[in-house]
Amino acid sequence: MTAVRQDAWSPDDDLILAEVTLRHIREGSTQLSAFEEVGQRIARTSAACGFRWNSCVRKRYDEAIGMAKQQRQKRNYLKKQGISAISGSERLVVEEGDNVKAELLSAESMSLEAIIRYLRQWKGTVQEMSRQIRHLEKELKEKDDRLSEFREINERLSKEVNEVQTDYRVVNDDYKALIRIMDRARRLAFLTEEVDEDRARFKMDANGNLERIE
Repeated sequence: MTAVRQDAWSPDDDLILAEVTLRHIREGSTQLSAFEEVGQRIARTSAACGFRWNSCVRKRYDEAIGMAKQQRQKRNYLKKQGISAISGSERLVVEEGDNVKAELLSAESMSLEAIIRYLRQWKGTVQEMSRQIRHLEKELKEKDDRLSEFREINERLSKEVNEVQTDYRVVNDDYKALIRIMDRARRLAFLTEEVDEDRARFKMDANGNLERIE
């Protein structure tokens, strides 16, 4: 028993889903048959294929779906006119009395080529988008790295600023304490000078008597 995949849909899975579903629409088959065929090819359930088609892939192929429906109408019209298709070919045999005329359905070939070209262009678009996404992810990673670097620098500078502010407060406190000490010493010196000035001074004269010195 084949295991049913649970992983995400890849661009190739979407491409297979679109190709098979458009072919079934063009040939007049049901979408359910298309989903079953796709499920067998990519190991998914038909329900998962149907959900993926209706929710995501269908929106990308509005133009291709319209072309496929037009081709289905052409096929149905040709069948009603008595024209039969050769299996595995785009050649139709048109009976006109006893004469048999072979014609190529150029319109159908052009439609198929247009659908294939559209699918290839879409695949290229998806690849380009993937490349741009990878480029943006790389730029985002670089910006995240720079942001982390700036945060580290900011933390380091903030730490240095805090240390400088602490040193400044210590020096400022020491300076204020020194000013207070110097002021106190100046006042003590001034008081000492006043005491010395108020103290009487004497000297001995030639007769041995003390006399006050003014």
